[in-house]
Amino acid sequence: MGTRLRETASGVAVLLWREHVVYRERGGGVVIRGEHVQRWISMAPSGGRDEILLRAGRILDGGTTAPARSEAVASLGAGTQELAAICRRLLAEAATEAAPPKRSARSARLSSPRRAGKRNRRIRIRRGRHTGFGSWVVIVCVIGLVALYAYNAAVAHR
Repeated sequence: MGTRLRETASGVAVLLWREHVVYRERGGGVVIRGEHVQRWISMAPSGGRDEILLRAGRILDGGTTAPARSEAVASLGAGTQELAAICRRLLAEAATEAAPPKRSARSARLSSPRRAGKRNRRIRIRRGRHTGFGSWVVIVCVIGLVALYAYNAAVAHR
């Protein structure tokens, strides 16, 4: 299975990117790295016979890989073209999830270097330490448990 997986991954890599690196993982899978597009694809044996798990993710600055953003299970018996199509879909999903949100013209003006100091100061002033609702619920429950324990201890010592 390992040799077949590597051959299939090499064929898919040629269809996906001109510049790529194919290497074996510790777990027996194969990784295709496209440094120029900052993406990777992993092909690993799945639980079923002749099935592989395809995962796609980003390559971060410095060359480290981010966790997989999308996954799919496919048949290793499927053609190289079909596997490449699945990989393209996974890469597209990973790219849309990784795209930074678009900023409006107003937010771009507010984040200009001249105004950055004022804006950061305002945020620091507004964001103080406040106890949220969930924290208050936990505090009230703990106080209730302590009161119940004290009441039971007082009743038991009568």
